[in-house]
Amino acid sequence: MYYVSTRGGSPPLSFTDAMLAGLAEDGGLLLPERFPNLSEELPAWRALSYVELAQRMFGLYVDDIPGPVLDAIVADAFATFDHPDVVPLVGVGELSLLELFHGPTLSFKDIALQVLGRLFEHVLPGRGGRLNVLGATSGDTGSAAIHGVRGRAGINIFMLYPKGRTSALQEKQMTTVTDANVHCLAIDGTFDDCQAILKTLLGDLAFKRRYALGAVNSVNWARVLAQMSYYAYAALKSPAPPVFAVPTGNFGNIFAGLAVREMGVPIAGFVLATNDNDILARFVRTGVYRRASVRQTLSPSMDIQVASNFERFVYLRLGRDPARVRAFMAAFAATGEAKIDDGAPVAPGIDAAAVDGEETLATMRRLHERHGYLPDPHTAVGVAAAQRLAGGDPGPTICLAAAHPAKFPQAVARAVGAAGVARHSYLEALASAPQRRTVLPAEASAVADYIRAHA
Repeated sequence: MYYVSTRGGSPPLSFTDAMLAGLAEDGGLLLPERFPNLSEELPAWRALSYVELAQRMFGLYVDDIPGPVLDAIVADAFATFDHPDVVPLVGVGELSLLELFHGPTLSFKDIALQVLGRLFEHVLPGRGGRLNVLGATSGDTGSAAIHGVRGRAGINIFMLYPKGRTSALQEKQMTTVTDANVHCLAIDGTFDDCQAILKTLLGDLAFKRRYALGAVNSVNWARVLAQMSYYAYAALKSPAPPVFAVPTGNFGNIFAGLAVREMGVPIAGFVLATNDNDILARFVRTGVYRRASVRQTLSPSMDIQVASNFERFVYLRLGRDPARVRAFMAAFAATGEAKIDDGAPVAPGIDAAAVDGEETLATMRRLHERHGYLPDPHTAVGVAAAQRLAGGDPGPTICLAAAHPAKFPQAVARAVGAAGVARHSYLEALASAPQRRTVLPAEASAVADYIRAHA
């Protein structure tokens, strides 16, 4: 299996090369040359445990790591989770919630990043023995990535996050990790600024090679691959093809589901749910991808205007035509707007809705009062969108539960009218832990200087 760039200007790469590169040399995103069709294998896959299914999924896309070694890496990664099913399905009224937050940092990002850290550590001895991982986070990626690589030989991590724009607990989950290989960089700007810095540095090929930079954001295909397993697992456990409701910021999570649908797994459709930062919901409705100002919300991990994985969707939507992708992305970079207007459906099988803060709180309150279930605000955005768009008899709806509610105590308190309703011992232990961070301006040169001094 080889991996190609959405922009067509880089040679095909093996899985390991694609994982270490993160971003293609031409600035595009990497994705597989094809999606294997699973139609004939689905009956056998229905009986698999989550770990077994994840091992099979990785095996389809990774052919340069021996199978037994790869299986051991995947099994070891999910041994860190605190639920025997890893990603349990929980019935809440007429909905099912797929709980993805049972990993070490209580976020769905753990599912990919516990695997990715182990993959990095496995391949590095044969690839120069060192890697400086660069990441940008709007909240949960940072802590999950840090916990995936902390203390691992040959790896440093430089995690950028927008100062004052994550929850206090999200910041503490990063800054209280004091391993010498962890560098938390609080950027005086927005998440989009952090992401732009990351892409600038990864796009500077001389700098990238000199300092052995790799990406841990969902621009890294290995992240998306790890997320594909839970869509396949949940769809195959469903009595009928489900609709997945996906709280969406950077488009990586929902793209993993779209990739699984491409493989022939029975999925009825998707609900793309955004908060007030609704660039993706507007695109699905209109075909116009138009940048706006980033707004702070109750669901900070979705406070994004420029979705880094959206280019992968554009590539598939435009018939895998790199020239059309380049034109689309160039128009967006130049004017803040690009459109798809070719007479075909803009996003087949995807419906979309934007959910504001009041609806988010009302949804959290309603699920708690009626069903005794308390979602975090990101999950509530997905639930609210699914319930708003439900009509007729679309079949089962599975909402992705993105994070543990205890990570967002202020939002929970506003929703249910009381503090301390959602708690977790891991988070409570962070209250008195010392923190370590470096504040930098939102400039690629400042981050580059820091990397030069600490790589």
